[in-house]
Amino acid sequence: MNRIRVTKEFRFEAAHALMGYDGPCKNVHGHSYELSVTVIGCPISDQDSTKLGMVIDFGDLKKIIKKQIVDPLDHALLLNSSVPQQDIQHLGEPFTNIVFLPYQPTSENFLLDFAKRISELLPAQVKLHSMRLRETANSYAEWFASDN
Repeated sequence: MNRIRVTKEFRFEAAHALMGYDGPCKNVHGHSYELSVTVIGCPISDQDSTKLGMVIDFGDLKKIIKKQIVDPLDHALLLNSSVPQQDIQHLGEPFTNIVFLPYQPTSENFLLDFAKRISELLPAQVKLHSMRLRETANSYAEWFASDN
């Protein structure tokens, strides 16, 4: 078996606040997120395939990640859907792109969500191997299929 890992990197800007958190991240603040997505599979060996020699076309992987993650979250305010409405009503016009999530918007929870979103859309012969979500220059979370 000739399995190869293929990685594509993405960047997006987003703000979030951690509801009920006991530190400064309870306040709205932003990050320049860097997401690395690694998939694994065997290169296509069908001589008639336009994707001959590829595990997955980088462009196809990019389309999946942009549609499922980058486009909906870029330049958005990401909040737990349990945040009381009175806590956000005063935000006003600068915060019109608010995405309510069914979880606390931490890097760890983002990766769990992203894994589901991505895995469902990959070709059958390609599997999600790992992801790294960098929140700051010196802080990141990782997800590995082998751990789950």
